[in-house]
Amino acid sequence: MTRVAAVDCGTNSVRLLIADIVPGGDGGTLTDVERRMEIVRLGEGVDRTGRLAPAALERTFTAMRGYAELIERHGAASGEGPIKTRVVATSATRDAANRSDFVDGVVEIFGVVPEVISGDEEAALSFTGATRELAGLRPARPYLVVDIGGGSTEFVLGSSSVAAARSVDIGCVRMTERHLKDGDPPSPEQISNTVADVDAALARVRETVPVDEARTLVGLAGSVTTVAGIALDLPEYDPARIHLSRITATQVHEVTRRLLHATRAERAAFGVMHPGRVDVIGAGALILDRIMREYGFGAVVVSEHDILDGIAWSLL
Repeated sequence: MTRVAAVDCGTNSVRLLIADIVPGGDGGTLTDVERRMEIVRLGEGVDRTGRLAPAALERTFTAMRGYAELIERHGAASGEGPIKTRVVATSATRDAANRSDFVDGVVEIFGVVPEVISGDEEAALSFTGATRELAGLRPARPYLVVDIGGGSTEFVLGSSSVAAARSVDIGCVRMTERHLKDGDPPSPEQISNTVADVDAALARVRETVPVDEARTLVGLAGSVTTVAGIALDLPEYDPARIHLSRITATQVHEVTRRLLHATRAERAAFGVMHPGRVDVIGAGALILDRIMREYGFGAVVVSEHDILDGIAWSLL
């Protein structure tokens, strides 16, 4: 058994997974020790300024200091000592002119250099994390794994490994800041501008990823899991109910319509809604909605396991 710690720092959230991994002929097992998520909005304003804001950096570092304490505590308690740790940063940090400020802070907190990975590597890690445990469900292959983040969305096609991948800059934070930030609820014009932006990106994905070959759509990250929780009419966020659920296109379209026509207060009232996702969930839902419409998927399999689990597996 190997105890590892994976930290995923995205545009909207920073997440931690401490897990015990046991290798095996069937792929092995990953058992959660701790799984945490904090909405820190690291990418706030990056699309406009090209820089990470000081306040956003401090929010992120505060969350990370708490994670570093957990990593130390679980290493000592298990007798493992220092836990093998990997810190990965994605879209917002790739785009920022002052990303060295972020790197320096992470080194001080965790003692490891964060890896500002490419969109292609992000896609590969997401695919591993999302599909490692799908064998028992026997969904039709190949899969199209879609990871809707804050700054970008990754598209990965494959069966047992990645066949094609593409990252495009249509995340829920980026689309909100670009088109939907002034609407409560957003206007039809704001929504149509978002749709045009998303659809243009989906056309670019088709240039390198043969999406029509996919037989199962697998959706990852907070926008997708929140839409699933609303579609399932859950009174509160329940990862066990959401994980590996199958949500139809009709359900996604209806939830997206409700979110885009709701005020901020009405969105916040959903029991499954994380407070940090209230402002950006409309854009996230719309991205998923357009993917299903443009690529012709009748349903999406929702996974709670994603790039964070892929990072953990990469440490084995």
